[in-house]
Amino acid sequence: MLNALQVVTTVVVGVMVGVEFSVAFVINPILNALPEDSGQLGHAHGGRMLGAVMPFWYIGSLVLVGIWAAAGWHHHGTGLVVTAGALLILSVVMSLLLLVPINNRNKTWTPENRPEDWKEQMTRWDRFHYVRVAVIIAAFVLLVTALA
Repeated sequence: MLNALQVVTTVVVGVMVGVEFSVAFVINPILNALPEDSGQLGHAHGGRMLGAVMPFWYIGSLVLVGIWAAAGWHHHGTGLVVTAGALLILSVVMSLLLLVPINNRNKTWTPENRPEDWKEQMTRWDRFHYVRVAVIIAAFVLLVTALA
């Protein structure tokens, strides 16, 4: 049963990492290259879509890691799992304090109501997101290492 939990947790976190990596290095560059207002509208729509799903994914991943750490407390690699959990907690805190406030504004913007500094706000979101992606990649690597 512990093996199944380990694999499911690693896959769930791995797919989350893939989505966030894709947002950072594929989706956002595509949206930023679109002409006129298309990119901003795409960012707003993406913010609404992913903003509805990602909180459950982040918290669900953290819960799975916590269950893994508790269930495998006396097994090899638990320290790695606990450290991965701490990194996931950091990613949630970063999200709540740095990324979500910008996203909450962005998802309501239209070409008619967006602020003058909307591009600067999106650039700031991107920088915070790159750091968050690095944090969750590190957590994923620790979980994969704990499987060995």
